[in-house]
Amino acid sequence: MMHLSGLIKTIKARREMLKVNQEMLAELSGVGLRTLKQFESGKGNPTLQTMSKLADALGLELTLQVKPLTNEAS
Repeated sequence: MMHLSGLIKTIKARREMLKVNQEMLAELSGVGLRTLKQFESGKGNPTLQTMSKLADALGLELTLQVKPLTNEAS
């Protein structure tokens, strides 16, 4: 399960810092208002594309990091 709480806080804080309301961000990003509201409230399961659209509209960059596999047998 991907932990989105940090990302949600970052997106919301950036939106508020830029004085952009949810309706404006939905329009700027092309993400549905309902989807955005669900995302910010911690509900729903946003796609990478949705998160990328929100980040782009807010001037943020998403980076992905793959954790190395650990050998649990040793």
